[in-house]
Amino acid sequence: MAKTQLTKTNQKTKIEDEKTSLKGTLASVLLLGLFLILSWLGVYFLFLDRV
Repeated sequence: MAKTQLTKTNQKTKIEDEKTSLKGTLASVLLLGLFLILSWLGVYFLFLDRV
């Protein structure tokens, strides 16, 4: 029978090679959170105004 030959390569995976920056993700999450908080506050104060 033929034996398969396994070769070891020094290739790293794509994730290890790329140095990703999460600053854009952090900014997006903070902006989304700020939008949600301001929306809820707006609805809450509108509710208080109409009660």
